[in-house]
Amino acid sequence: MADLYETLGIGRDASPDEIKKSYRKLARELHPDINPDPAVQDTFKEITAAYEVLSDPAKRQRYDLGGDPFSGGGQNFGFGDIMDAFFGGGGNRGPKPRARAGQDALIAIELDLFEACFGCERELDVDTAVRCEKCQGSGCSDSSKPATCGICKGRGEVQQVTRSFIGNVMTSRPCNNCGGYGTVIASPCSECAGDGRVRSRRTISIKIPAGVENGNRIHMSGQGEIGPGGGPAGDLYVEIVEKPHDFLLRDGNNLHISISVPMSAAALGTKVLIETLDGASEVDIKSGFQSADTVILRGLGISRLRGGGRGDLIVHIDVVTPQRLSKEEQELLRSFAEKRGEKRDHVTIHQRGKADHENGFFSRFRDSFTR
Repeated sequence: MADLYETLGIGRDASPDEIKKSYRKLARELHPDINPDPAVQDTFKEITAAYEVLSDPAKRQRYDLGGDPFSGGGQNFGFGDIMDAFFGGGGNRGPKPRARAGQDALIAIELDLFEACFGCERELDVDTAVRCEKCQGSGCSDSSKPATCGICKGRGEVQQVTRSFIGNVMTSRPCNNCGGYGTVIASPCSECAGDGRVRSRRTISIKIPAGVENGNRIHMSGQGEIGPGGGPAGDLYVEIVEKPHDFLLRDGNNLHISISVPMSAAALGTKVLIETLDGASEVDIKSGFQSADTVILRGLGISRLRGGGRGDLIVHIDVVTPQRLSKEEQELLRSFAEKRGEKRDHVTIHQRGKADHENGFFSRFRDSFTR
């Protein structure tokens, strides 16, 4: 008999992974389905026999000690082992468990800006699979239990041996009678039809932390779908959908608000009250205020989700120029301009910079409320 290591083209100290890798490479080249040349069939038989010995620790040890690795019976090549060598896989042997883990669930919840800022508690109605109360997840009616399958004898699979040019090939497939479980439910529960779970609506309480924003997800372990056969539940993910506010615009942890003041008030200075998430707050507009300027109210923004404190509320001031003037008002403005030495055709060209950036942001902010 040819040296089995030489047949596979490996050394005597080859690891199991090296043995499998070498056989897989040769088998792909010589397998009759790939290379139908009858001349290579004997070679394919030889590498398969070599792999069957060297991949089995007991047979390999017997061969290395000079014994007959095939003593005690004929050559029975496990089809699953050969396919494992081809594709690097390997199925689970034995019956499948009836109780399996359930799927995760995802629901959306709408919050207004106040709730997102300060957090809240909500009651959620969730439609998911829950454990069947009638059978307690067993799937069986009354006090009965699953019975051992009479076809596969509890193994969950049936085997068949067929002869081929490489010897006896054993194939395994799931048992059709029990579906691979190894047991059958002769008397299924009338409520869940043997699944161990039913669809139901339930109410759960959820605590929304302060500072969440649109798209955040809250993870609730074990609140998802109950698995088949009464298996453990998956998880529930609650996705935050933040509703737009009427006059506040969120930018991360900061808030923006736009207010309009008359030209005279901006020139002379004034104090105005605005509505915030914390109630009414006073905004001090210094004399000579320009439309590009802002007032920052510290700590009146959104709570930080991670870390303490809050962002700021940024007040954008829109200085309103009067459009319709009486003759008397026009004369007053002309007199005012003359006293200041201002001419109507006088313009000042500014360099592009910070003011331009702020004007651009303010324009986008203002446009968001007028679309």
